[in-house]
Amino acid sequence: MSKTLVLGAGGQIGQMVVASLRDSGCEVRAQVREPARFSEGDSFGGSLQGIELVTGDLEQDISALFEGVDQVVFSAGSGASTGFDKTLLVDLWGACRAIDCARDAGIRQFVMVSSRGANNPDNGPERIKPYLVAKHFADKHLVESGLEYVILQPGRLLDEPACGRVTTVRPVDPAEQIISRRDVADAVLLSLGNEALNGKTIELFKGETELAEALAAV
Repeated sequence: MSKTLVLGAGGQIGQMVVASLRDSGCEVRAQVREPARFSEGDSFGGSLQGIELVTGDLEQDISALFEGVDQVVFSAGSGASTGFDKTLLVDLWGACRAIDCARDAGIRQFVMVSSRGANNPDNGPERIKPYLVAKHFADKHLVESGLEYVILQPGRLLDEPACGRVTTVRPVDPAEQIISRRDVADAVLLSLGNEALNGKTIELFKGETELAEALAAV
């Protein structure tokens, strides 16, 4: 049975991925910075049972977290409330170091949760350009790492139930470049172990095509 390391497991998408993997009977190691913040009552679907919760700081050495792991999900981020120093240290440097650790550990697959606009930061909103530049070079580092990978580049994230229907073609109207966190988490789950998606970078937005069908058509 595969064991999945989820980096950034304390975030909203990370918690959804971890809980879904656990509920499906998969082994999952969840990296968080402060385990004490995650109680039985309000995290990971209400229970820590079946989850290997581990402490890890992406600004420090995390190589030990990759031992005995087959696949990795990177859903970590510095967060909107931090400065661009943390964007550099987490979204870029932390991601690149995680990729290097995965390569050194012989990880079978690395699924990266990136962002719309990471392919060309010059075309993105100016206020988040440093973030998009960080994502751009983290994605580039993954592509060039030699790892089997899937890069998901979702639109602006919404806290709403899954739609289950997406498009992989960016809408012209920026207001329509949206997607729920739950749909992104489901896309991560469909990417894990899916060899047909390896080597692909996929933009994701709310749309009209069923998620699995849209991913299969990329």
